[in-house]
Amino acid sequence: MATLQSLAFASPLSHSCHQPRSLSGIVTCTVNGSAHSAFNGQSLHMARSRLAPISRNSKIFGPITVMAKPTIQFIQGTDELTVPDVRLTKSRDGTNGMAIFRFDQPSVFDSSGEIGEITGFYMIDEEGVLQSVDVSAKFVNGKPSGIEAKYVMRTPREWDRFMRFMERYANQNGLEFIKK
Repeated sequence: MATLQSLAFASPLSHSCHQPRSLSGIVTCTVNGSAHSAFNGQSLHMARSRLAPISRNSKIFGPITVMAKPTIQFIQGTDELTVPDVRLTKSRDGTNGMAIFRFDQPSVFDSSGEIGEITGFYMIDEEGVLQSVDVSAKFVNGKPSGIEAKYVMRTPREWDRFMRFMERYANQNGLEFIKK
């Protein structure tokens, strides 16, 4: 329930809370969507004991900022330490594109036997997770030597979200963009 509250209050939605009108100790929070959101609104009911005391003059809401180090994972919970070579393609009309990640000697090969199997390609940052299952391994002399992962963006919104991740990931790992 606390996760739902954090997500609802951190989004660009209007919200209000009301003091309990009965002795049950229930606080009612109403979340209403803005003109820029497809969210229709939902009432949240939480036990009073989980919330701090509310006074009429106190400000209990504010922006919630969660800073997460941008990372790439092939096994959920295990960060990939190798920095990839990334190639981007975009359609002429700008509506879709693809990112191709190439990892030489990725660290996931060192730990995949102990931790588990590669389950996909996950790009994680403060906004959430972008994921793909288009992952292939390259083998040389029967031993794994590289991984290629593809991430397809079908809308301008997906492209923009991917570029925000890449900007954060590039800043964290010293990558630079070279336009050809």
